[in-house]
Amino acid sequence: MPYPQQLKDLMKQVAATRAQRVAQKQSGWHFPFLSLDQRKEMLNHHPDFREEGRREVRVGPSKGYRVAHEIVDLLEARSRVDPDRLDLARVALETDVLIIGGGGAGTSAALLAQEQGASVVVATKLRHGDANTMMAEGGIQAATKGEKDSPYFHYLDVMGGGHFTNEPELVHTLVTQAPSAIAWLEALGCNFTKSPAGRLATIHGGGTSRKRMHYAADITGAEIMRTIRDEARNRGRDITLLEFSPAVELVLDERGHCVGAVLYNLETEEYFLVRAKAVILATGVCGRLHIQGFMTTNHYGATADGVVLGYRAGVPICFLHTVQYHPTGIVFPEQAEGILITEKFRGSGANLCNVDGEQFVNEREPRDVEAAAIIRECSVKGKGVPTPSGKAGIWLDSPMIELLAGEGTVKREFPGKYILLKRFGIDISQEPMLIFPTLHYQNGGLEYTSECTTKVPGLYVAGEVGGGVHGANRLMGNSLLDIIVFGRIAGENAGAYAKQAARPGALTLDHVRRYHQELASAGVGAERIAPMLLPDYTPPDVRGRQLTAQYQGTLR
Repeated sequence: MPYPQQLKDLMKQVAATRAQRVAQKQSGWHFPFLSLDQRKEMLNHHPDFREEGRREVRVGPSKGYRVAHEIVDLLEARSRVDPDRLDLARVALETDVLIIGGGGAGTSAALLAQEQGASVVVATKLRHGDANTMMAEGGIQAATKGEKDSPYFHYLDVMGGGHFTNEPELVHTLVTQAPSAIAWLEALGCNFTKSPAGRLATIHGGGTSRKRMHYAADITGAEIMRTIRDEARNRGRDITLLEFSPAVELVLDERGHCVGAVLYNLETEEYFLVRAKAVILATGVCGRLHIQGFMTTNHYGATADGVVLGYRAGVPICFLHTVQYHPTGIVFPEQAEGILITEKFRGSGANLCNVDGEQFVNEREPRDVEAAAIIRECSVKGKGVPTPSGKAGIWLDSPMIELLAGEGTVKREFPGKYILLKRFGIDISQEPMLIFPTLHYQNGGLEYTSECTTKVPGLYVAGEVGGGVHGANRLMGNSLLDIIVFGRIAGENAGAYAKQAARPGALTLDHVRRYHQELASAGVGAERIAPMLLPDYTPPDVRGRQLTAQYQGTLR
């Protein structure tokens, strides 16, 4: 629906201050950045600082660690598989490398594993490419230009954005491998936006000291996913794709090495076993848990499955006490609630303005600071813009971009969002967008090394399911970089391990039995099973009348 009259009336406040704000930008003046002490104080308004939102995990390798209730509920849950009922002698498929997850990290890993001479099976919950990669908009960071930038400055930005809590070795790998990741994507046919002279276009992102954000309009993730998905499908029989087949349990051997997984066919409700010499977890994120009740940008299958499987197998978790809320998610119209509004809008000059049309924060603060400032403006200062559904939001003044860069810029540079909101009767080149922070990224995850190995031999991690590289807060453009850099490393190393070093033993689910015993001893988890696989949006009143409802397909 278009903006109702009440919002159009409030919009006049933004229009009244726009000319002055544009003139300030053109003169070189910018709203002051917060000092480090001010940023620290601002973060007290961030959801991560609400202690009531988390509790200690009572079982597993990271017992005692306080994370979100929604994640603990999954970690303190029984497996979907009863280990005493599954016949491990019935192997449905055998492969060198099994990759769990068909998004950017998993697909990149498949390509590199295949290049090591390994046979590859990619098992994905939904369709190949149904992942957050496809939904990433703004860009991918890399210090590809020889002047004014280098991996050194990129490293400092990443560490600063993560509040210097990041794992330095992971950050070093991320930034030094970034230029080659861009070159690899370009060689595969990825169409990044370029200048008329043919040079890669770059812009700033929040928390960046240099313009190193490469992009493909505002559909960067979709373009990257298109490129690597097509390449994977053109590699022939060496890469087998299993769609609608999420993993529900990892399989170890008697030495504790990972040697496969139990998959579940969402269509036929069959469980089947895939034996492998190496396994890569590339399952992504947890947005559909709606931590602390926030809306989310994440795709439908983002339910933290890989964290559950890896943790149960013995891999510790880290940085899961922090979750990224993207500052700008759609809050009106309600039909599009939670959808990401790329940071590229702010990188291109759009201010954030409150109900009085006042800019209250620099548009390029790190994401956690930016989100906290918006939440404070709405919840503490009472200067949010009221929506018809009773929520509050902040104006993202996209028409500024037209005045700064010329008529037609918004439609040309942001076609995805321009078309989306035009369907609702909103022209974002003429009208600002109404936004509020939305659950976007899982900063933490399973512990892994710069070689993508874990504490479980034969088990590798790539992408958002892992934690450490972004510390307590990820900067824009480093997620797409993360999945390409570490996806390639995981694929290369897992492929080499499978071909040269792996010696799989007898299959066992003893780790599941031990985990169930630990749950019983702690007195938790008997009423829950995990992984969740798909979120349940059934209204509570309907669920209360579903007297025979149960988790479909659970092997009990």
